[in-house]
Amino acid sequence: MDPVKVSVIIPCYNLGRYLDEAVESVLAQTFEDFEILVVDDGSTEDETRRLLASYDKPRTRIVHSENRGLPAANNLGLAHTTGPYVCMLDADDRLDPCLLEKSVAALDGDSSIAFVSHWLRTFGDEVWEWTPTRCDAPALLDVNTVNGAALVRRSALDAVGGFDESMRDGCEDWDVWISLVERGFKGAILPEVLFHYRRRPESMSRVMMRGEGHPRLYRRLAEKHPRIYGEHVRPLIVRREEDISNLRRHVHDLELE
Repeated sequence: MDPVKVSVIIPCYNLGRYLDEAVESVLAQTFEDFEILVVDDGSTEDETRRLLASYDKPRTRIVHSENRGLPAANNLGLAHTTGPYVCMLDADDRLDPCLLEKSVAALDGDSSIAFVSHWLRTFGDEVWEWTPTRCDAPALLDVNTVNGAALVRRSALDAVGGFDESMRDGCEDWDVWISLVERGFKGAILPEVLFHYRRRPESMSRVMMRGEGHPRLYRRLAEKHPRIYGEHVRPLIVRREEDISNLRRHVHDLELE
């Protein structure tokens, strides 16, 4: 295959009903020097298996694997692609037509930046916008301010060993961004909506927020990256106290209402 600038990796587990939308959003990009690799992570759903068995889209290849989870599917995609810039796109989401063009321009224009994120707008059963402004250590350790579909240099991913395949329950992308910042890499956030994030009842992010899922995963991140969390623990505590205070004030206002 001819070398390309961007490799778009689309892990897919039982999401065949959405896959065409994701792939078409890549094919509609204003930046055209890309390849698409769909990683079938051992799908069991008949509809998805039939679709992937004969999937035929321009610039698109399929790699099949046993079910090993999202981070392992990402790593398999990295092993089967060559672009120096990489975008991980979930099979139920969509890129804005200008995402690759503007993200590539940012990376090409500043060699000190290792990854470029962006704002997003949700669709599906919820509609809202997410507009973070910072992705340095103090911000990133508190909340994951980098979108999973951020464009990242392959060399930076290689430097941190790719994705942690033991993090099958979520936050695998957050772990990567923390690992990159911890190693001295920098990122940037483009202040415009360039990504469309589907909200559905059984998405991984929804499942992760139920019960003890998110606190358990956050605790794991802190335990995995003790040095950088230790360096920033004081401002983290202050921000959490501010959040708790604001929530208590909001609850009080609701009770009065």
